[in-house]
Amino acid sequence: MTEPDKVVSVSRRIAAPAAAIFELIADPARQPEWDGNDNLAQAAPCQRVRGVGDVFTMTLTYGVDRENHVVEFDEGRLIAWRPSEVGAPPFGHQWRWQLEPVDDATTVVTHTYDWTALTDPTRLERARATTADKLQASLDRLAALAEQS
Repeated sequence: MTEPDKVVSVSRRIAAPAAAIFELIADPARQPEWDGNDNLAQAAPCQRVRGVGDVFTMTLTYGVDRENHVVEFDEGRLIAWRPSEVGAPPFGHQWRWQLEPVDDATTVVTHTYDWTALTDPTRLERARATTADKLQASLDRLAALAEQS
């Protein structure tokens, strides 16, 4: 059996301004609306990410809370976070969103899942199951939300 790629990435052109798309990503309360992994149940309001070092909490579909530690941030262009159990260090995998404006009304969005630093054997099966089609589902749902605005 071949080991899957530990960095999975997909891109899509979205007919919406980068700022509008970024708001859907940087506001955790909006993330369950576009999550293609069907893993996110809810997030409390007023957790909008503003910079590296921010931590936001999500409740997963099976009722467990996860803290997400923001490790990259450029307003309107880039955001990445590493999940952890509440009060614990991150597991070692990372979700990343990069936005590249084409013009005022079009943006190329790249969604990347990187589990190269994930060492917890209990999380490896789930990481392997996070394939390009799951990332594409999130990107497609994000596009549908952004383009209807």
